Amino acid sequence: MPTVVYSLSNAAVIETPVRIKFLLQPTRREWVEQAIAHLDTILLDHSHCERKAAGVAINLMFRYPSHKPLVNALTDIAQEELDHFRQVNQQLERRHIALAPLSPPPYASRLNAAVRQQEPQRLLDRLLVCALIEARSHERLQLLAQHCPEGELAAFFASLVTSEARHYGTYWSLAYGSFGQEVVAERLQQLAALESEILSTPYPLPRMHS
Repeated sequence: MPTVVYSLSNAAVIETPVRIKFLLQPTRREWVEQAIAHLDTILLDHSHCERKAAGVAINLMFRYPSHKPLVNALTDIAQEELDHFRQVNQQLERRHIALAPLSPPPYASRLNAAVRQQEPQRLLDRLLVCALIEARSHERLQLLAQHCPEGELAAFFASLVTSEARHYGTYWSLAYGSFGQEVVAERLQQLAALESEILSTPYPLPRMHS
């Protein structure tokens, strides 16, 4: 597994073995430094991300109610995302940070703009976009857990890592089960290239997906 090395302003050089399936490029060192310097904002944005992730899972269940494997799997994901939303909000309360709107980066909107509108391609693309977003969240929660200077908060980030991996695996498995390996692999490569391209232009404000 390749090793990504980050040199943070408040820490020694740390070797971090982070290589996530589906992601063509690892998160850049500058994002880690920005996130650690703005943990309150990252937590607030994380709250918004968990809420939106639950909403996406619920919306997919409403759109494809006869797709039994999807409904069963995304019921679990929606419940878990809402539980994470609650947990992040508890962290915000401990830090006396009020829930408030944040300007979103273009990450999710640009990925969703690439979703084809005709079925069954629409379902395939929605599942793979969700898989990519969850995979990037998984990677970045690992980085936050490894580099956060606050022990309790680092442990909180670490507690979410496994479930995020399960989420992106679930979305991929749903796509694979409905469309097959060849179709999924080709489209995932295209969307993963777009995901890397989006992140190649950093959003100036600290966000989970910037």
